[in-house]
Amino acid sequence: MHGTILFAVEEAAKEGGLFDLDATLPLMAVQFLVLAVILNQVFYKPLGKAIDERADYIRENEVNAKERLAKAEKLAHQYELELAETRKKAQAIIVKAQAEAQKIASGKVGEALQEAQKLREIAAQEIEQEKQQALQALEQQVEPLSRQILEKLLGAELVR
Repeated sequence: MHGTILFAVEEAAKEGGLFDLDATLPLMAVQFLVLAVILNQVFYKPLGKAIDERADYIRENEVNAKERLAKAEKLAHQYELELAETRKKAQAIIVKAQAEAQKIASGKVGEALQEAQKLREIAAQEIEQEKQQALQALEQQVEPLSRQILEKLLGAELVR
């Protein structure tokens, strides 16, 4: 068996060797180039175009996402500043309202004290008037009683 393989190799070497440069080599080269052109037109260009479009789409979405993220961060920062300002204003309003409420309460307490003072003065005046009236009534009753006592003690004729 080894002899037949060796014989076939020697026969091929005599006919032109392993690479025979007849018309098949250029024909194979032309076929390869035609196949390469067909594959390039049918598969590689559309595939490359699809890959490029997809890459452009991804880049565009990435740029848009970055812009939206920047806008969102800017809005969040702006809202935080506005919230802080609103809180400060609310705190100022609360402090002002508390001061006004304290002022009103102090005013009401002062008015209540003045009203109580006036009522006390009016009550004192009424008491004084009633006292004067009671004293006058007593004085009117004291004089006849004194006469009666004197009449009884000294007699009715001496007192008149």
